[in-house]
Formats: sequence, C-alpha cells, structure tokens
Amino acid sequence: MKCLRRIAKHPTISLLNSCTTFQEVKQIHAQLVVKGTLNNPHFHGQFVATIALHNTTNLLQYANKILHSQHTHPTLFTLNSMIRAFSKSPTPSKSFHFYTIILQSNTLSPDNYTFTFLVRTCAQLHVHVTGLCVHGAVIKHGFDHDPHVQTGLVFMYAELGCLSSCYGVFEGVVEPDLVSQTAMLHSCAKCGDVNFARKLFDEMTERDYVAWNAMIAGYAQCGRPREALDMFRLMQMEGVKLNEVSMVLVLSACTHLGALDQGRWVHAYVERYKVRMTVTLGTALVDMYAKCGNIDKAMEIFWGMRERNVYTWSSAIGGLAMNGLGEESVDLFYAMKREGVQPNGVTFISVLKGCSVVGLVEEGRKQFDTMRNVYGIEPQLEHYGLVVDMYGRAGRVEEALNFINNMPMKPHVGAWSALLHACRVCKNKELGELALRKIVELEDKNDGAYVLLSNIYAEYKNWDRVSSLRQTMKAKGVRKLPGCSVIEVDGELHEFIVGDKSHPRYGEIELKLEEISRCLRLAGYVANTNPVLFDIEEEEKEDALSRHSEKVAIAFGLISLKGVPIRVVMNLRICWDCHNVAKMISKIFNREIIVRDRNRFHHFKHGECSCKNYW
Repeated sequence: MKCLRRIAKHPTISLLNSCTTFQEVKQIHAQLVVKGTLNNPHFHGQFVATIALHNTTNLLQYANKILHSQHTHPTLFTLNSMIRAFSKSPTPSKSFHFYTIILQSNTLSPDNYTFTFLVRTCAQLHVHVTGLCVHGAVIKHGFDHDPHVQTGLVFMYAELGCLSSCYGVFEGVVEPDLVSQTAMLHSCAKCGDVNFARKLFDEMTERDYVAWNAMIAGYAQCGRPREALDMFRLMQMEGVKLNEVSMVLVLSACTHLGALDQGRWVHAYVERYKVRMTVTLGTALVDMYAKCGNIDKAMEIFWGMRERNVYTWSSAIGGLAMNGLGEESVDLFYAMKREGVQPNGVTFISVLKGCSVVGLVEEGRKQFDTMRNVYGIEPQLEHYGLVVDMYGRAGRVEEALNFINNMPMKPHVGAWSALLHACRVCKNKELGELALRKIVELEDKNDGAYVLLSNIYAEYKNWDRVSSLRQTMKAKGVRKLPGCSVIEVDGELHEFIVGDKSHPRYGEIELKLEEISRCLRLAGYVANTNPVLFDIEEEEKEDALSRHSEKVAIAFGLISLKGVPIRVVMNLRICWDCHNVAKMISKIFNREIIVRDRNRFHHFKHGECSCKNYW
C-alpha cells in the first residue's frame, strides 16, 4: 500500500510490521520522540497511520492518543488513515470523529479517500440514514463519479439491503473495471438477484477469485446449492486457484445437498496442497461430514484440529445429535465446558437436539434452565421448540402442551408443529386438533400440519374427518409440498420428485422397485396404507407408497452403488412406511442406508435404525 511504502523511507518507522508487539511499538515511539522525528508533521502522521492500521484495538487506541497529543494540526493523510482504521474496527462510528475534524479545519477538505473509507464505515454500521447522509456528502463535495467511491457505495448499499440503490450507483460508473463489476456482482448475489449477478458474471472479460466466490455464495444463499456446485466445477475447469473462502462456500453447498463425494474432493484438495487448516475451514469440514452422515470422519477432523472455537464445538455436538448419538453429544458438551469454552445459543440448540433424539428429557430440561440461570443466555423460539420436541418424542404430550402454555412469548409454529408430530406418533387426535388450530392461526397455508392431522384421522379410519380436512385444504389453496430426494452417485447428484418418471434410468428403477416389493411381501411385510388417499383401491395405495421419492432414490442407489452406503437427502420428514421399508431393505439386501430427512439422520443397518423410535 502507498502509505506503507512512504513510511518505510524513515528507518525507525520502517521497523514497524505486522509482527510488532505493543511493547515494541512503545519502544520505537520513545526513540522517535528522543530524536525529535515526530516534530515533523509528515513523519508524525506516518507513524500514527502505521500503528493505527495494524488492526488491533490496543494499537488503534494508542494511535488515537498520540494523534491528540500533537500540538500541530494533523494532516489529511493521518485523519484519513484513522477513518480507515476505525472503519474496520469494532467501533466504526468513531470514524466520524475524524471526519468532523476535517470539516472543521480551515486548511483541510475531504478527498476521495476520505469518502471511500467513510462509505466502508457506513457498510459496517448498517444504518440506512447514515449511509444516505454520507452519499449526500459525496455528491456535495463532487466525488460521486470517483470510481473508488462509486464501488464503495455499491458495496455499502448491498450491506444495507438496498439493491435498487446499487443499480443506480452502478449505472453511473462510466467504465466499470474489474473491481466495480465484482462489487456489483457481489451486491446482486447478496441481495438475492442471482440471475442478474450471473448475467454480469458471464459478461465480464476478466474474473478473479472474488467474482467466482461471489457467484458461488449467491447461489448457496439463495437456496440453489446445485448451481453453486456447478459454478465450482466451472471454476476448476477455468483453472482458478481455490482459496479458503471458496472451499468454505463449496463445503456449505455440499452440506446442504448431502454431496459427500464433492465434499471429500475439497478435503483432498486441502490436504494435497497443504492448505492451512483454519478454524473456519476446519469447522466447515466437520459440519459437512456430520451432515452428510459420516460422523466418524467429522469427529476425526474435530479432534485433529489444533484450534477450535465455540462454533466448532457446536457443529460437532449438533452433528452427533443429528446422527442419533444423543448421549455422545451431551458428553461432548461437558467436554467443551471442561476445556473452558463458553457455550452460546447455537451450542444449546445442538445439545437440546442431542437430548431430544434419545429421550434425555431431564438432562434437556437441566440444560435449558442452565442457559439463563448460569450463562445469561435468553432462550429463543428455537430453544423452546426443541424442548417441546423433546417431550413429544418421549411420549409426554401433556407436559409438552403445559410447556407451550407457559412460554413467556407467543408460541410459534415450530412449537405447535413439534406437538402435532408427537400427537401423530401417540395417536392423540384431540391434542392434534388443538395443535393444528394454533398452527393455522399463525400460518393458514402450512401444508405439513394438515397432512399430519389427516394422517392421525386416517389411523383411526375417520374418513369423514380426512375428507373434510382435505376439502378445507383445497378451499384455502393449500398444496402439499411434493417429496423430493437427492442421491449422489460418482460425484453427480440425482434428484427424484414423487410422481416424476423423467430419470433416464427410470425403467431400471421400476424393475428394482418391483423386486423390492416382492422381497418385502416374501418377508411378510404389510404396508401401512391408512395415511394414503382412502378413495382408491388397497393395491393402488401400496403402489402409491412404493413410489415415494425416498424409496425411488434407494432403488436407484441399489442399482448404481456397490460396496458403499446408500445416502439419501430428503426435503420432508420420512414417513413411517418408508422408515420401516428402509429397515427391511437394509437387512434383505445387506446394505447400509443413510437417510437425512428434514429433521435428522436415520442410519439403517441389518434391519435396525439408529433412531431407536425417537424419530
């Protein structure tokens, strides 16, 4: 950077570098004072700027103290450096103090660097009014066509969520360069207009890794992880070198889709090129392996990390819970506390899930109470919902209802949905009706709630109520979300949607489904057809059940995968019939099947499931 190159001309100031300690800075300061070097405003400003830009709180405060002890007026370079340093600090609002000094000076005026750094401050503050005021000052002082300031404004408005303002600023850029184009691309991707971002990306004659990362992040954040992975593959074909940000973003997409093979590729890249295992990258790997069902590998990486923060611990605890290892997740939580790591709200979400999946109700209540009483963490809606789920999984639906009624805030859909699911398992239609009414009051088009209560009525063969409920759904325009399952084969993702027969190998899949049905019948399995539409023949009901997306994906896995577990990721909760069928397939075909539904993992092996009926 220019300021550091200029500072390096003075031999004493050049001793300062990123490794200089606070004590060494004081020693260098003493030498400069004794030699009278700091009597020169130019060198005084260089010294202040250098230590301020070290990006540590102690040195920034020390730089501020030296600046205000000066008898002469500070230079514009020094004040701009202080604005810049504070814009990246935990207290960015202090940048305006130095801007005020510039405005009140008789000899200084703000320049393009002043506003470039002030705009960055506004992006950090996330205060819309402040951003507008600074933009007004930019126009007033005639820097609204400066390319650096324009790029900063695009970034600022993206952070404020004002995409239309990003468009307005970007249209004023006469000759957009790589930096301004990348800023606009990042803004569109961040604010959700990923299609326009892709258009910009495709039109760019030059792209750096920042542009690629922005596109991958945009797809991942907009719920389009498959396109994020497609972009990653294109990035590899173009020979763009991956950095830590790229790998974390791709691992996030792999995690969402359950794309274990592609996640393994990223891990292999890290090891092959000896990429430094930062806390962020290590945590992303732990999370990816855990949420792709390979919890052993997740824990191997976890214990191999030299440094772990609260998010690393929380990911590991949550991963164990999601894979049905609730007791182990609680044990790891206690190990974290013994290491002196302070839990946060995310940690308690993870440990409550662990208690829930194995029925550790008393332990879960203890940890829930500990949040506020010991750590001063106010439980949020998700924490309350998990406690309801914990009671419900244990069959204690009355206690679950009592807990909901005593919540200090209005119960949310998550809490009532957890109760409704418990009522489905426990066949408690009265409480189920209450839960549905509460859900509909909050979300009148919640398809999952209607389906669950419909299934409860079907269990009792109360077809009048089933019919009435479905008529209500039709009248309100409520449509059941179609089941969708994804399976990865040789690094390629295959998606199956219920009723869709477009897969190129669907003929083979049909034959395998028929084989599965024959084997199940020979084993004495009888499908539970009660939840299926009641106005079709029994044989048609069984056929409808056999075409659930997860069963189709498992059938494809049996055809395509040899010697490895069949891993399926679903968008819904696995139905009871598919759950039982998967258990039997694992025994009949001697295959390990791992299903990740909307709620948790189900590891099927030798005719057993890891959920132990707490599903």
